[in-house]
Amino acid sequence: MRRFLIDTDTASDDAVAILMALRTPDVQVEAITIVAGNVGVEQGARNALHTVELCGREVPVYKGLAKPLLRPHVDARFFHGMDGMGDLNLPAPRQQPQAQHAVPAIIDTIRSAPGEITLVTLGPLSNIAAALVQAPDIAQQVKEAYVMGGAANVVGNITPAAEYNIWCDPEAAKIVFHSGMPIMMVGWELALGPALLSEADMQRLRALRTPYADFALDTNRRALQSCRQWLGLAGMTLCDPVAMAVALDRRICTHAEKKYVDVETTSELTRGETVVDRFGVLRQEPNIEVCLAIDAARFKALLLDRMR
Repeated sequence: MRRFLIDTDTASDDAVAILMALRTPDVQVEAITIVAGNVGVEQGARNALHTVELCGREVPVYKGLAKPLLRPHVDARFFHGMDGMGDLNLPAPRQQPQAQHAVPAIIDTIRSAPGEITLVTLGPLSNIAAALVQAPDIAQQVKEAYVMGGAANVVGNITPAAEYNIWCDPEAAKIVFHSGMPIMMVGWELALGPALLSEADMQRLRALRTPYADFALDTNRRALQSCRQWLGLAGMTLCDPVAMAVALDRRICTHAEKKYVDVETTSELTRGETVVDRFGVLRQEPNIEVCLAIDAARFKALLLDRMR
């Protein structure tokens, strides 16, 4: 069994990504830790627990940092709905979050199984940065880390230069990116183009007539509207499911390169930009494996399979 630790700001696309992991037979989700991002930590924990219960599972959920390291929290409810789940007003989950804070839970989970934990981050990196500051040794104890965040080609979705997760807490991202942790960055732009969920793709999902497919579509109804109105797209981006798909099946990433990547923290114009040194002009040691292309058909096939 592969052992996953998922750190998330659970909104609609995060929930689909969590569902994908929970419905992968050879993956054991050890814990889900919640960070402030799309929604606050209370709502994020509620959304994660609802997703876990939909799958008939029991996974410990831990609430983490309620704001970025140095900045006020700016949520993305304008994109995902006030509850982060398309304003479905889902019933309260039966399970409760754990009493322990997410940051020590992250440290304990990684230290308890050195070299075995795959870390998948779907939100701002505040929890992970705080854990690394307290326990720098965990950077070398993680088997691998997949970060849904940034943009390798500087196409942003919250500003022209930045993707939301990195923009929300750029200082945290900078700490994580320079920690020495074995990271693959899966930028949001990989969910565009052929990976964009088209009307035909959504019809195929709905035709499955399963609780999981319906959940994936219904919770993302506000996100679909936002993709069309906010970003002018013809379909829906599923950034977190793309990142989770790469974590579940590395063959989905068809082109990756190890590059030096830094994060802009001082400029308001380019705050949160992931600066990828594609040609090595800075002469810095590469620190991040950057996924530059994916097999969109393989991603969609995996998504459909997990929704059955």
